[in-house]
Amino acid sequence: MRGRSISVALMLATLSLTITPVQLFARPQMSPSNRDRLIARAEQVTGDRFTVATSTPRGVTVLAVSAPSKDVLAAIDRGFADLFAVAQRHGYRNRLNFNSYTVFIARADRTKDSAGQYSPDIAVPAGQYAGSSYDQGGFVYAAGMVLAFNPSAFVFAEHEHDFSRISNVVRYEGEHLILYYNDRPLYEKTADHSKGGGHPILN
Repeated sequence: MRGRSISVALMLATLSLTITPVQLFARPQMSPSNRDRLIARAEQVTGDRFTVATSTPRGVTVLAVSAPSKDVLAAIDRGFADLFAVAQRHGYRNRLNFNSYTVFIARADRTKDSAGQYSPDIAVPAGQYAGSSYDQGGFVYAAGMVLAFNPSAFVFAEHEHDFSRISNVVRYEGEHLILYYNDRPLYEKTADHSKGGGHPILN
């Protein structure tokens, strides 16, 4: 089926980045140079400028193209809360803190999928998905995409409604990061959806 969106986990195991978008979010291990590298990576992937820096009520760092609403920030927190709960059920302990994560909110390259359903997604090069059912002619639509492991960062598109979808995308992108730090064999097995499989990975 054409027009589907996927979760894209980029293989960036060798890329170690940290971020301090504003002093409010400064953490001891972060540096301005690493902040700039992560922002540059996000802007390279999406073609956007992330000029708004804020955080969710529970401490997730958020960089966005425009100011996210309280509903959006709350949806991000709900997604992480669900993720951490399922991770704990699996006995995972690493990266179960809201302030360990950075979320980028980019402009949507589409707002509806091929079936006409609301689906704010980001267009990214097809890469390993070339020739698959996700391939839209050299690119795929991604619901979200992992950008870096340290800090744990990913991007998804702006939503005007259906904020529960944000919570799902946060949980699903977060699964890749949780697995990277807690269950590397399962991470390696599930990071690339072009070989099959999808979300949720953890139940």
